[in-house]
Amino acid sequence: MSEPQYTVTTENHRQAMKAVWDKVCTGIAAGAVVVTLGRETRTPDQNSKLWPMLRDISQQCEWYSAKYNEEDWKDLFTAVLKGQRTAPGLEGGIVAFGVRTRRLSKGNFSNLIEYMYAFGSERNVQWSEPSLKAYEQYREAHGH
Repeated sequence: MSEPQYTVTTENHRQAMKAVWDKVCTGIAAGAVVVTLGRETRTPDQNSKLWPMLRDISQQCEWYSAKYNEEDWKDLFTAVLKGQRTAPGLEGGIVAFGVRTRRLSKGNFSNLIEYMYAFGSERNVQWSEPSLKAYEQYREAHGH
């Protein structure tokens, strides 16, 4: 089960902080509760757009004569955003150090989606209905 998460804005800060306080008060009976503050990362809406696009690309594209699954394509695209570093593996191969999508800001996640769409379009990917619908909703919501 995932940990509860609350997004606090100037409009909802009182209600959100009350919900946090209530959770802390309920949970503290079982032991110390850790509250972590951070900035908002990708949204569930952005995440739902990512996977149909990755599915389409994984089914229709090759990279250096190899087929990759959705997770592998996600790693390839994510590496573009931050200039991912690599190193020789301890027992051969290559190890890539990089950015995880769960840590991307909303802006960087938007850039990822745009890059994936451009990549697939340049390679004549036939976008599935879920991908097209998600991308159109994304563009409308973000003024692209």
